[in-house]
Formats: sequence, C-alpha cells, structure tokens
Amino acid sequence: MENTDYLKVLDSEVLSDNWATLTKYRVSYRRRDGEWQEQVREVYDRGHGAVCLLHNPETDCVLLTRQFRLPVWLTGRDPFVIEAPAGLLEGMDPAERIREELIEETGFQVSALQHLYDVHMSPGSVTEYLAFFTGTYHMKDQVTSGGGKEDEGEDIEVLHVPLEKALDMIRNGEIRDSKTIILLQELALRKFSAKAD
Repeated sequence: MENTDYLKVLDSEVLSDNWATLTKYRVSYRRRDGEWQEQVREVYDRGHGAVCLLHNPETDCVLLTRQFRLPVWLTGRDPFVIEAPAGLLEGMDPAERIREELIEETGFQVSALQHLYDVHMSPGSVTEYLAFFTGTYHMKDQVTSGGGKEDEGEDIEVLHVPLEKALDMIRNGEIRDSKTIILLQELALRKFSAKAD
C-alpha cells in the first residue's frame, strides 16, 4: 500500500505468519481537523471469503450448519455455532468457491446463485471481506451427505430450519453469527417486500 494524503505507514512488523498473517503497523493518520496523529494497530490478514444462504421455497426452510468454533469456546459461550455455509476464497472466484463449499459442508449442489454484496465483517482489525450470496435449493439437489472435510478438522451438522424458526433463533440467541443474521434478515425483508407488492 502506498502512502496517501491522509495516511503514512511509518513501520510494520509481522508478528505471526502461520495460518494467516498478523502484522503490527505504526502509522501517521491525518485527522479531520488536519492534525497528524501517530497510531499503532494490529491487522489480521487471512484472505477473503464467501458465504451463502440457500432457501427451499417448497418447505420455507433455510440450509444452515452447526459446527464447533474454538474462538467462541474461548469466550465461554456455546461453541457449537449455527451458521450459513462459508469458506475462504483461496484465490478462486467467489461464486465458484461457495458452490464447492456448499457441496463440502451441506452436500447440496446448486447452479443459480445471486451475489448480494461484499461485507467487511470486522474492519477494525481484520482485512477479510465476505462475498454474500443467496440461492434456492430443493431436496433433489443433494449429491452427498456433506459434513465438511475430516482432514481439515471439519465435523459439520447440516440443518434444515424453517425461516420463521431461524428468525426466532436470532431473537433468543441460538443464532449469533453475524453473516448468518445478515442473510436471514435479507431473506425476511425480501419476502416481506414481495408480500407488500
């Protein structure tokens, strides 16, 4: 990254470069009042990802997963997180990657997906953005049992949840994953708008 008229990178130090890269930056930032202020920030770079919520119009169910998440366990909360299927791009096109991830995690193969938007999920410390997708699935689209890749440590439960129940699960705290909440609310808003027309 090049210096700009509002930011100068004074120094950077890689703190960890294992699964992803954690870098400590010392920067000079020009505030809105024109004054320059030195700041130190740590930034985690693990690449970008994609997420998709599939909806079955025949049953009004959404396709979700439940899996163990160590960072959530470390906070003392229920570590078996219910979420929409997602994965890192690893250099792939987001639509191609999420199709692969859907098969790996859920066992469902779909062709038509709609790209909604790209979202920075934690812009204060993580470079990652997620490409958000939605699509339709039917039971005939199941090609494997899903469950993830055992050699990558995945042990994923596949859930078919009625949309109304999923929305209740947000309210009662059973669904606490931000990307999943965004997609469920997007689907609910679309359905509400369609009824209003």
